[in-house]
Amino acid sequence: MNFKKIIKKSEPYFIAEVGVNHENNINLAEKIIKQAKAGKADAVKFQTYKAETIAAKNSPYYWDLKKVSIKSQYKLFKKYDKFNEDEFVKLKKICDHYKIEFLSTPFDIRSAIFLNKIVRFFKIASADLTNLMLIDRICKFGKPILLSTGASNHKEISFIHDYIRKKFKTIDLALMHCILSYPTKYEDAHLEIIPILKRKFKKTIIGYSDHTMPDQSNVVLLNAFQKGARIIEKHFTLDKLKGKKNNDHFHSMDFRDLLKFRESISILKSINDKLKKRVVISSEKKSRLNARRSLYALGNIDKHTKLSEKNIIAKRPGGGISPIFYKKIIGKKLKKKVNNEHKFSWKNFKN
Repeated sequence: MNFKKIIKKSEPYFIAEVGVNHENNINLAEKIIKQAKAGKADAVKFQTYKAETIAAKNSPYYWDLKKVSIKSQYKLFKKYDKFNEDEFVKLKKICDHYKIEFLSTPFDIRSAIFLNKIVRFFKIASADLTNLMLIDRICKFGKPILLSTGASNHKEISFIHDYIRKKFKTIDLALMHCILSYPTKYEDAHLEIIPILKRKFKKTIIGYSDHTMPDQSNVVLLNAFQKGARIIEKHFTLDKLKGKKNNDHFHSMDFRDLLKFRESISILKSINDKLKKRVVISSEKKSRLNARRSLYALGNIDKHTKLSEKNIIAKRPGGGISPIFYKKIIGKKLKKKVNNEHKFSWKNFKN
């Protein structure tokens, strides 16, 4: 299994990042999954962890306090870590019912070992890009890995990319451009990094994990796709919870946003087909004939009269002598009289 096969039927492959927007409620989680499917997401992703395995109790925040008021990482993670293995198995079954891919990001080795039983591929969070203990363990499962690159520099990305490629040669790795800032300001999204990653890691699929505030036109996500992101991840929530504070709801999209995105992607694909050079396409042929111009007589012109710019004019439709050749008929004499608006042909002239 590899990402080329995974994304083949749906490009970009879209992951609706539920995270902990379920608020420890399995029924709410199912509603979000159902809406993700309605929005044409390919996968829904959760987060599997316990607060004690992520952060020390005195760990400071790194998000916008106007949106999330809790100042401790530990306290925030503790608030939403109530799902255990049984709940994630239920979520997997719900996803199977709705025929949508189940994913969850493990934040510790125990979670990774458990998730290996129920996921087809792994997602590793930006904050764990340097967590070799976790990365080594996940790589040993031999499954494809999505790795987010938020808050990383080029040297770190290159190191972990090359490390996985050399030590775990059978692993299919995809890199996700990401900015680890909640929410990410539009001017900080730096989507120009996507083509840079594509040039640097030519054999690696590049994606984009987004933390900007959703806009009505999905400008950020569409631009990411145009720049080469073939897997896109965006926080996702129930339509009724969109914009809610004190969770990831505030920067999440809903199913209506996702449907608009899919529609826009369809249009983008239509307007960027497979022409290798400019040719006249089928839908232009009638327009080309009728909207292009031919050379016509300007007024009645007697036999043997020499043509000049004073007695010829370029008019629609085409089909006669193109005005691109007007200099070639200047000075030529007519074989016989022609009337006003006569469409010239080469047989009208003496040799």
